[in-house]
Amino acid sequence: MMALMVSEKSTVLPDTEAVRSSSAHPEPAPAARTWAVPFVIAGIVLAALNLRPAITSLGALLEEVRDGLGMSGSVAGVLTSVPPLCFAVFGSLAPRLARRFGPAAVVGGGMAAIAAGLLIRPFTGSTAAFLAASALALAGIAVSNVLMPVVIKEWFPGRVGSMTGLYSMALALGTSLAAAITVPMTEALGGNWQTGLAVWAALAAAAVVPWLPVMRKPKTDPGAGRPATGRQTAKLKITRSRTAWALAVFFGLQATGAYITMGWMPQIFRDAGVSAETAGVLLAVTMAMGVPLSFLIPPMAARMNHQGPIVVALGACGLIGYTGLYFAPAAGAWVWALVLGISNCSFPLALTMVGMRARTGAGVAQLSAFAQSTGYLLSIPGPLLVGVLYQHTGGWDVPIVLMGALLVPQILFGVLAGRQRIIEDECAV
Repeated sequence: MMALMVSEKSTVLPDTEAVRSSSAHPEPAPAARTWAVPFVIAGIVLAALNLRPAITSLGALLEEVRDGLGMSGSVAGVLTSVPPLCFAVFGSLAPRLARRFGPAAVVGGGMAAIAAGLLIRPFTGSTAAFLAASALALAGIAVSNVLMPVVIKEWFPGRVGSMTGLYSMALALGTSLAAAITVPMTEALGGNWQTGLAVWAALAAAAVVPWLPVMRKPKTDPGAGRPATGRQTAKLKITRSRTAWALAVFFGLQATGAYITMGWMPQIFRDAGVSAETAGVLLAVTMAMGVPLSFLIPPMAARMNHQGPIVVALGACGLIGYTGLYFAPAAGAWVWALVLGISNCSFPLALTMVGMRARTGAGVAQLSAFAQSTGYLLSIPGPLLVGVLYQHTGGWDVPIVLMGALLVPQILFGVLAGRQRIIEDECAV
């Protein structure tokens, strides 16, 4: 990572449009396969809706789950660290699976894994089995996380920004819905937290359907399951790229903040005297801010030569939100929920930069796997440390200070990742 501090030698493209119009871009889907485009769009939207409910629905009912399974605060911290761990481990396998089965088949299989894991985990009866079933669902999320930018790059090479915006908006919508309605839905279903968690498996099962027509293995028919991609990129020595490292660290730090928020924010508000239902709605407000902003930020970022100003603006919102949580968590709860929701839009920005920092679908696959796997690996200690600090200090002051402090390096590495660089050029130097 010290290479980030070395003097700049990588090739700088004259403008963003040069990246988008490069002859190395994947070709659009052939006319014979245009029938599949609506299925791919529906698949992207439904898959995105399922990439966070497994986490935010648990965050809304974390206290009930802890009581039901007899978890301590430290064990609950481990539980909130499981998502980034699974994303790091299973996300690294996504490019290999995609080469063998095709991106569409892997994403469809990922949706099936999410459905199975969500259906099983509430009824396991033990913490270990609950974690294992959660890992199954999170494995499906992990491979889909990595391959969604690849699907977008290959099927919509000229609309990376707008399609990433659609995907990010649907992801934010699914996140906020799960946070908002899990508690009232659980009460409507009899007050049983197991049922309240298991019901989300139905949405994941529905997301498998649109991928079925485009699941055929690419080796059998290059036009099936995905469009023809023209010249393929050889495997890059991606660790040579300073931009890849910067993007990985930025991704990891924003993921740390996001999973701390999703896992612990309702508990912060509940400990400040806010009711469980209102705390769930506040988390939903935070997640809902990503619905419009996740649609607006990627196209805006795609038109910019440097995404650093957006990185700084989002980081500043996070600092305001954590400062508010420290001094007046209940009195200003709605304001802090809003500004932290804006700050969490670093995720769609990171996805957009992944699509912009490589020329080909193969390059995006390698960059996406590296940035997300490395980033999620870096994010693992955060939620766990928050749980430990919460248990041993008896309050939220120290954990909130930690959350705010992590935003400083996030801004720094985000600015570095936002520079107009192409990883294929950096790896060739």
